[in-house]
Amino acid sequence: MDRLAPLQRAARGIDRRTVVRAGIVAAVAYAAWLAIGAFGRPYTFFDMKIYHGAVVWWASGNELYDFIAPSTTLGFTYPPFAGLVMLPMSWLPVDAAGWLNALASIGALAVVLAALLRPIVDRLGWSLWFTVGIATPMAVAIEPSRETLGYGQVNLLLFALIMADLVGLRWRAKRGTHLDPAGSALTRFVYGGAWAGVGIGLATAVKLTPALFVGYLVLTRQWRAALTAVGTTVAVTVGTFALVGEESRAYFGGVLWQTERVGAADMTANQSLAGLLARLYDSIETPGLLWFAFSVLVLALGLSRAASARADGDELTAFTLVGLTANVISPISWSHHLVWVIPAVIVLADAAVRRREASRGLPPRITGAAPANGVPALRPPIWYPTLTGLRHGLGALGLYLLFLISPIWPYEHQLPEVSHYQDGLFGALMENSLAIALIVLVAALPWRPGAEPAFYHDRLSRSAQLSARR
Repeated sequence: MDRLAPLQRAARGIDRRTVVRAGIVAAVAYAAWLAIGAFGRPYTFFDMKIYHGAVVWWASGNELYDFIAPSTTLGFTYPPFAGLVMLPMSWLPVDAAGWLNALASIGALAVVLAALLRPIVDRLGWSLWFTVGIATPMAVAIEPSRETLGYGQVNLLLFALIMADLVGLRWRAKRGTHLDPAGSALTRFVYGGAWAGVGIGLATAVKLTPALFVGYLVLTRQWRAALTAVGTTVAVTVGTFALVGEESRAYFGGVLWQTERVGAADMTANQSLAGLLARLYDSIETPGLLWFAFSVLVLALGLSRAASARADGDELTAFTLVGLTANVISPISWSHHLVWVIPAVIVLADAAVRRREASRGLPPRITGAAPANGVPALRPPIWYPTLTGLRHGLGALGLYLLFLISPIWPYEHQLPEVSHYQDGLFGALMENSLAIALIVLVAALPWRPGAEPAFYHDRLSRSAQLSARR
């Protein structure tokens, strides 16, 4: 009994509610594991084996872009900077590299979710660790995350780099009010957000599609972040040229333009606009002029809506719209690239909660006719804001379930063996369902005015001075 006394004292210090919450998190994680088994595909680190084989081949003295994976026609398609980042994998067995990438990706996703959910849980008075503990396995279970982990892809890590810049913009917006002037220069630099743009720059150096975020920063006149992003990309690329000039010349002089190295446009996994049009035309190749015209339209729509979201004080929705737009207009957007649906679900769910809260604060309405005692009768608050919240809540739930179930795979077809209309119009709709959802989100994702502005205080102070002069 004396030996058990320390355990008893420790047990008395444990909050019963914490134990219940930990059990709920474990149950959600187990349910996510079952969902991956039910709706996912067999995962064997297929892409990781290509990356691992390429860097092992490269470390052995061969040319990086000459590598072709055994029994395939696939080789290394990333810029040489990505090859340098992945080079340490050559020291590990391929399965160890795959599991290490999976653990790092899940950890990065949890950190990103904590950053995105923090303003929401603070407003609602929820527990951050409990909310993130539930949200992380739920996010892991959906198509982009489970495909990224199962194939050994890097999309969640790139997603974390880009969202780190969102955090930097938040911190920069709060500088001067939350920083201790007596703090160290390093502390002021980190929490002042002066580094915002580095994440986008690094992500662009690894994969070219994040460059659209630079265009967004320029469009919204966030000059410092845009210049930081461009400077980071240029510095990393030039440094890579200095280290591995032959591979850099091979990539930018030839490999970058060899689209056949990636795969056919009509493959079911390609849920971009180009893939959608190719399958609708039942063709291996995308109709180029039509794709270009619609891509310009989607680009203009997505960036204009992102700029409007930021102007209304919702930087998260702005970033989400840019990421979704990049997924739509890219010639190839495999289903594991579509990680931007994760913040889209968060935005929709929070919009539903906000509208529900707004409906509770509306005053009662007075009826048209007064009774005999002269006291006007009151009706309950008007009902349509509640329905608006319900609509956004159902949108969040429907989007999550769509990407959890991922109905594209039961209707997967490949030309020329099988037409994409083999299962009729419904089958074609299901095979393109994720691409259609992305386009709808670019056009209709709501933003939350004032939710999390990322304006710089120097700009606000100058605007206030100009207003005062007028």
